[in-house]
Formats: sequence, C-alpha cells, structure tokens
Amino acid sequence: MNVPFLDLKAQHAPLRADILAAWGDILDNAGFVGGKYVASLESGLATASGTAHACAVSNGTEALALALRALGVGSGDEVILPGNTFIATAEAVSLCGATPVFVDCLAGTWNLDPAAIGPAVTARTKGVIGVHLYGQPFDVDACQTVCDRHGLWLMEDNAQGILATYKGKPTGGLARVAATSFYPGKNLGACGEGGAVMTSDTALDAAVRRLREHGQAAKYYHDVVGTNARLASIQAAALHVKLPHLPSWTEARRRNARQYLERLSDVPGVRVPEVAAWADPVWHLFVVHVANRDAVLASLQAAGVGAALHYPVPCHLQKAYAHLGHARGRLPHAEYNASHCLSLPMFPELTEAQIDYVCQQLRLAVLGAA
Repeated sequence: MNVPFLDLKAQHAPLRADILAAWGDILDNAGFVGGKYVASLESGLATASGTAHACAVSNGTEALALALRALGVGSGDEVILPGNTFIATAEAVSLCGATPVFVDCLAGTWNLDPAAIGPAVTARTKGVIGVHLYGQPFDVDACQTVCDRHGLWLMEDNAQGILATYKGKPTGGLARVAATSFYPGKNLGACGEGGAVMTSDTALDAAVRRLREHGQAAKYYHDVVGTNARLASIQAAALHVKLPHLPSWTEARRRNARQYLERLSDVPGVRVPEVAAWADPVWHLFVVHVANRDAVLASLQAAGVGAALHYPVPCHLQKAYAHLGHARGRLPHAEYNASHCLSLPMFPELTEAQIDYVCQQLRLAVLGAA
C-alpha cells in the first residue's frame, strides 16, 4: 500500500466544479483584484477567528511581516519567538529590520515555553510571537501574562492552527493580532499562495490594509511606504468555496488523530503528541518522536508511507541565522524535536485502512531501527 503524506487531489476533486465556476465568474466580470470574493473570505475568516477584522494578503510570510510593521517593528528592535517553527516566523521579523530572539519550547506539546520569555526580554524587545505549532494551541494566557508584565504585545502565528480552540475560544483571535497562511498544504489551503491578518484592533487593521496597498489610504495618496501584498481574487474565490468545508475537514483530522493515538500510545519507542487539557487541536500535522529517526523515516518511505520532517533544523541553528552566534545545545527541547520528530500522513480523506498500515509500518520500522 502507498499512503501519501498529503492528498490535495482528493480534497479538490469534489470541489472542482464550484471552484471553476467562481473562477469563471471572475473572468466574466474581470474582477481580478479585490472584489466580492476577497470581501467574503475576509468576513468568513473574521467570524472563524472571533475577531472584528480579517485582512487578506498575498501569502503567510507577508501576513506576519505586515502585522509586525503595523505594530511598529523596525530596525534595532527585537521580537521573541520559538526556535522550533517554520523559518517564515523568524524571516518576517528580519524583513522588518528587527532581530528574532529564539527561545525554547515545552517538551510534549513543542510549543513556546512561557517561562522562557522573561529571561529573553531586553530594552529592545517589542513583542512576542507564539506559534500554534502542528495545529496545537500554545498557552496564550501564560504568554500574555509575561507580555503584560514587560509591556509587550503578543502575536499569534496561526498558519497551522485555524479552527483550533484554546479554553473554548478559537485561535486567531486570542492575542493583539494573528497571522495565517493559505499555502496549499495548510488545513485551509489556496490553489497557490495566500495569507491573512486577523485583529479586533480597528487601527491596526487599517494599518495593515494601508501597507498591503502601497501605503495608500486613498488611491494615489500614499501615507507610508507600503508594498503590494494583495491577495489575488482567484485565490480568494477558491478559499471562499473551501471555507464552509473546513469544519468537517477539521473533524476528520481529529478523528484521524484519535485513531493514531489509539494505535500508537502503547508502542515502545514511539512518543505520541501531548494535548493540554485546555486545547482542542486541529492536527495540521501528526508528529511523533522516535530514536534513530532518519533510519525510521527511510524504512517508512521504502514501505510506501509518505512521512516527512517538520522541521529537521531549528531556526537558531539555520545557516541564515549563523550571524546571531547561537551554539548547539542552547535550546535543548527545540533541538530534541528537530532530531526526533517524524510527521505521519495526515489529511481529512485519510482512511482507517491507511492509518492501520502506517501504524503497522511504524511499529516495524522502530523495531528494526532499535
């Protein structure tokens, strides 16, 4: 049996006619930039996140960077974030001219450790970005408490967490501002690139909208130096079609995660994800931890299981950030995660038979690599 890591064809097949009809509508009306599909998507995202505003932008990295710029982050500033995240979280800080300050995560959930924030604060620190990694909410209240103590803002990187809940409330609306990505492989993925910024701060939303439109509040009147970060209407239309399906896709991911947990919790040598009592994850990824990870990965791939790594090198040890001088061993939990993590196939259309096969092959692989 071959089990892909992700099956986007299976997701799009039943939606093909609706997506093509929306794209045909755009062609017929020449509404290529902005328009009703962008407005509909923004309204739906705000509702899903429990925020007053959502601003659609060209991609997830721009969403992070524009949110940071709207918060006033610039040259000489510092922003604290976890070392184990996709590099875009840190990259957005760098693109603003600021310095990312990497801190460690908690073993088990692999999310930002609130206790690591305070010791990293300096006179140049402006705020903290927490990441809902793998679709698991980070401890927002604990992080916010530290931020309040130091006069800092808190941002959510919700690229992997849309529709997850923290203490019964949806991620994306828990902090001052949140950014998300619609890269095709995300739980809500476009047919290309896309992103959004969510906030209930009206002034902050206005600042993001101004920045995405070349810094203009009115056409041809440019208040600040902005950029072109508008979301293409064809991507907004595809997301408009897909958004109503997201709740059922999310429940399918949760079902799949329960099946993985039932089958793997007693397997020697396999560390399954931990879920905090206050969290209801959306399982963007189902990540286990094993010794001899590379050998286990090779064995799974040879058996037709599309496993992957998220992420094999933590940000503080990436060559792009070598100039910051971080030594190996500085963030032990993030480094353990990087060297032991293994992402198993996870998508809504995954079948029970496929999950059984993945778990069987993982048992064999771990035993063989011991």
